Amino acid sequence: MKIRILFFLLLCLGLGYTTKATNYYINPAIGKDSNEGTSMANPWKTFSALKTVQLKAGDSVLLAAGQKFSGMLALVDLKGSLHQPIVVCSYPGRGKKEKPVIDAGSDLHALLIRNSSFIHVSGIDFTGLIPYQNDNVPGNVNMRCGILVEVTKDETYQHIQLSELVIHDVYYNAPGFTRSAAETKSANGTQSYGWGIRFINNTKAGSLSDIRVLGAEIYNVSHTGLKFTANAHGIKDVEVARCKIYQTGGPGMQMSGVSNAHIHHNTIDHSGSKADSRNWGRGSGLWTWSCANILIEYNRFENANGPGDSAGVHIDFNCSDVIIQYNLSANNAGGFCEILGNNYNCAYRYNISINDGYRVKGANGAFQEGKVFWLSGYQGNEKKNAGPYNSYFYNNSIYVSASIIPKMAVSSSSDGVLIANNIFYFEAAAKTVSGDQKKMEIDADGVPNVVFRNNLFLRPDNWPADFSIRDMAPVYGDPGYKNKGGLALADYLPLHKELIRDKGISILPIPNDTIGLRVGLSVKQDILGNPITGQPDLGAIEIKAGE
Repeated sequence: MKIRILFFLLLCLGLGYTTKATNYYINPAIGKDSNEGTSMANPWKTFSALKTVQLKAGDSVLLAAGQKFSGMLALVDLKGSLHQPIVVCSYPGRGKKEKPVIDAGSDLHALLIRNSSFIHVSGIDFTGLIPYQNDNVPGNVNMRCGILVEVTKDETYQHIQLSELVIHDVYYNAPGFTRSAAETKSANGTQSYGWGIRFINNTKAGSLSDIRVLGAEIYNVSHTGLKFTANAHGIKDVEVARCKIYQTGGPGMQMSGVSNAHIHHNTIDHSGSKADSRNWGRGSGLWTWSCANILIEYNRFENANGPGDSAGVHIDFNCSDVIIQYNLSANNAGGFCEILGNNYNCAYRYNISINDGYRVKGANGAFQEGKVFWLSGYQGNEKKNAGPYNSYFYNNSIYVSASIIPKMAVSSSSDGVLIANNIFYFEAAAKTVSGDQKKMEIDADGVPNVVFRNNLFLRPDNWPADFSIRDMAPVYGDPGYKNKGGLALADYLPLHKELIRDKGISILPIPNDTIGLRVGLSVKQDILGNPITGQPDLGAIEIKAGE
């Protein structure tokens, strides 16, 4: 008898026991909130009817395809299970196939997920075009989101999956609202904005883990497209894949306090957009702050704009083990490589950079120079410059046309730098510039533990003559790019194979670095997926055997 009771308890704890799930249908065209809402024939009309039930593991909220829903859908204090998540998606209402649209209307957000676990949301369009009218909200609200996922309790929450969603036209202010140019000089802006998707955990002991954002399209928001915010390690185990993010007033994507993330196969275009006067007008394609173990690969970062930062990808301060590999970075005002202070063991490798860093300080309100390569010791206005420490930069292919002066800056606070096996194809002479974050960030005098060798330069002037760190074994020549200036990876296939093939050196740890890169210093393939056999070639593309 005791064995039977124990077996039943184990089943109820999730080892095989399945609760009876309920589907709830909502269709504003034919529904009534007085209906039971549990069939397509008798759906509810609005989200208000959801307040009459308590969603449980396995339940689904099904929205009629092709219909528009007004107001916020709130999922608060809900808990599904691994095998029975709570699902929000669509059903074919009257034969329509278009995504249902949730318009925030007079509410702050289109979708709120708060203090909840095991939630799946898919196949829905979210917007907030109508400006938010109700400012009489306690707490001095300063943001509006297409989707807000937040933790407000010191508890553990997990498994939020957002897939195949569209989030667009999310604004806080009315059309015509104009921001001052000075606002872009603050860290993230000072006024109210619209955001695409935000994950926020500002608790001291709460945690949010196992997050998936897959196949989302985010555009026309006045600040960041996709943003994660937490105290150290407050958000962990994140995957963002196959997303398309464009025309964002701030960064395309940003992470703070995140550990263990894989960001791959995304496209980010026109971050820092000024297409709408409500936009912030500054932003890198992606940047990290106080993050650890982040792998960023197989993405495209293009056309970042802004008077400061606004690189394709940049590593802000207090990070470790951020690896940027196999990406295309093109036409980003701020530059290609940007690693700030108090960062440890970060890397740019096997990327292709095209015409990055074209911004000129003083032109069009710019307060920082654009830079192809920048190691900055900045870690906040109140702190002395420190690091970055053990920065790895190898096997990148970098092209800058004659219309752009390539600029470089390395802080004297840097410690541990490896620059090897890169191709620097600059049609104009390179130039040294100041780091811009602080006056004390100067040339790289006395940087210890430098390994700088075996890079291919088009000409000797492709590295500034006044830099105190220089390639100890440079190679000069034209790699013969297939189509320089093009935006396809294959455009940077070297045709002058004798300069490239097997000419790379093996990448070893920087002197006095006992860690290297936690994912490993050697790689098995290049940016195109070609296997690397024997000694690596120079640049991001490995010449195939027999070619």
